[in-house]
Amino acid sequence: SLKRVFAGGEPLAPHTAARFASLLPETSLVHGYGPTEATVDAAFYACDPELDKDRLRLPIGKPVPGARLYVLDPHLAVQPVGVAGELYIAGAGVARGYLNRPELTEERFLDDPFYPGERMYKTGDLARWLPDGQVEFLGRLDDQVKIRGYRIEPGEIEAALRSIEGVREAAVTVRTESGEAELCAYAEGLERNEVRKQLETLLPGYMIPAHIIEMEQWPVTPSGKLDRKALPAPDGAADRETYTAPRNLTEMKLSQLWEEVLKSGPVGIHDNFFDRGGHSLKATALVSRIAKEFGVQVPLKDVFAHPTVEGLASVISEGTESPYEAIKPAEKRETYPVSSAQKRMYVLQQ
Repeated sequence: SLKRVFAGGEPLAPHTAARFASLLPETSLVHGYGPTEATVDAAFYACDPELDKDRLRLPIGKPVPGARLYVLDPHLAVQPVGVAGELYIAGAGVARGYLNRPELTEERFLDDPFYPGERMYKTGDLARWLPDGQVEFLGRLDDQVKIRGYRIEPGEIEAALRSIEGVREAAVTVRTESGEAELCAYAEGLERNEVRKQLETLLPGYMIPAHIIEMEQWPVTPSGKLDRKALPAPDGAADRETYTAPRNLTEMKLSQLWEEVLKSGPVGIHDNFFDRGGHSLKATALVSRIAKEFGVQVPLKDVFAHPTVEGLASVISEGTESPYEAIKPAEKRETYPVSSAQKRMYVLQQ
C-alpha cells in the first residue's frame, strides 16, 4: 500500500535509489531539497531508475509551485546551464528572517533582483542547472577547499566514490593534522586499495584523497545525519600496506627522510609515497633532502617512477655522486641589486 517515499535532509545517492527501486518497484521515490528558511521544501525530483542509472548525482529537481530557484555568480548574475554557482531561493515560502538576529538576516535574505519588492534566500549551497531543466546540488560552498592551488569540491569526490561498484556509502573530509590540508575519504563495502585503484580512473590526480579509510559503522548526529566531526582520523599504521622494515642503511635513511617530509611514520620499504599523502611539492622536498643526505641528484621523475623506499633506494645506489652545495646567505647590506625578474615587474608596474 506504500505509494510514495520522500527522502530529504541529505543528498540521496544513486545506488541507494537503485536499491530502493529493486526492493519496492511499485513505490515512487522522491528526492527533496529545501532549507528551513524556505519553509523546508523548495524542490523535488521524482527518481527514475532508468534515467538515474548512469548519474553520479541525483538532481534535486525543479522548484515546487510558488518557489523560484536561481543559480547565480558572486555578482548575482545568472549562471548559464551547466555552470556552477550559488543557489538562491525566492517565492512564497521564503522566511522573513532570523528572529532577533538582524545582521544574519541582512547577510542571508537579499532583495530579489528579478522580482522588485520581493526577497530571496542565499543558501550557501553550490548547484547548477542541467540541460533537462533539473537542478543538481553539488555541495556546500563552505566545504570548498583549496589544496596545492586547486579548488576542490569534496562532494564531487564523494559522488565518484559512490559510483564505484561495491561501495555502499562514502564521505570525504579535509584534515590538517600534518600541518597542511589533506583530503581524507571514508568508504564502506570495498577494500581501500581497490577503491583507490578505481578512483584513479574517475578523477584527476589532485583530487585523489591522501587517505582512504574503510568504514563498517558511521557516526551519526541525534537527528540521524552523518556526524563528519566524529569520523576517525587517518591512522598511519592502518592506512597502508603491511609494514616491512628497512633492510640496510640506505633504506633506513630514506625511510627517515620520508617520515620527515610526510610528517607521519613509521614508513616501510613497500609503502607508496603518494598513497601516504605525498604530492609533487613534497616530492620536490624529498629530492632536495636526498641530495643533501646521500650526495646524489635524483631526478623528480624518478620519485614518480619508483614511489617506494625500496625503489628509490635502488635509484640512489645506481646514481652518480654529486656533492650537495647549500645556497650561501648573501652578505648583510642595506640594499641589494635587483634581479631581471624584479626589473620586469617594476617596469610593468610603472
